Amino acid sequence: MNPKPWRAKLGHRTLILLATVYCLFPIYFMLVQSLKTPQEDVFGNPLIVMNPTLENFEELFERKGEVRGFVGDALRRSYPFLDWLANTLVVFAGSVLATLVASVAAAYALGRLRPPGFRWWRRAIFATYVIPQTILFIPLFQVVNALGLDDNLLALLLIYPSMALPFCVWMLSAYFQHLPREIEEAALIEGASRATAFFRIILPMSRPVLVAAGIFTLGTVASDFMIASVFLLTQQNQTITAGLGTFDVALDELAGVAGVNLLAIPVVMISALFARGYVQGLTAAMLEGA
Repeated sequence: MNPKPWRAKLGHRTLILLATVYCLFPIYFMLVQSLKTPQEDVFGNPLIVMNPTLENFEELFERKGEVRGFVGDALRRSYPFLDWLANTLVVFAGSVLATLVASVAAAYALGRLRPPGFRWWRRAIFATYVIPQTILFIPLFQVVNALGLDDNLLALLLIYPSMALPFCVWMLSAYFQHLPREIEEAALIEGASRATAFFRIILPMSRPVLVAAGIFTLGTVASDFMIASVFLLTQQNQTITAGLGTFDVALDELAGVAGVNLLAIPVVMISALFARGYVQGLTAAMLEGA
């Protein structure tokens, strides 16, 4: 094979560089804005911060009644950001855990046990993934209201898993369906129960796909704004995404950007840490399900 011409290599690397810059620029811009003072935000360069400060991050955690910056107490509002942070952690952890438990159970039943019509069941479940969540607000509100979960974090723990479950069940069931059965059958012959074989053999072998399902669920939950804003009305009960929507853009713009960074940075770090497992899981599921 002839090596690629230098022009083709240059064009390929240029496209990769442009795609990287395009993806990273919003993160860079948010970080720069969150490190600016109000004066530099108005009069400085929008893409560069000359005098970085953590004042905007400190403002999120300051006690109510304190005066910070040059705006004054009469204009500056206080936000229960610590409450939002705690609520967000609870919702993130609960949603990911509930989604993984439910999707693994359903996927094992469909892909491993293979009940009659399991392929059609899997396709029907996956088809629900493409239904826009916005058209489900009224029935979702009726269900939440009937359960007495209005303005309660449990409402999100009920709704968020339903948003990620269809894709996770489809991905995991495709992987379980074509996973070699010999190892599991050997364990059953040796006297292990199906539950023991599942927890000691199937789950460890499925780690990359579980990582992919967990990261997908985390991204789905972290990107939601509308559902949290609709179902959580009390300020202390809101998550970070819903709470940031209540910021006064004219007065608290920089603090709001700092809050976005505090939410986005951990999600980005977790995704980067498990990026290899995420790609391996998706690849394994796609190849096994092909």
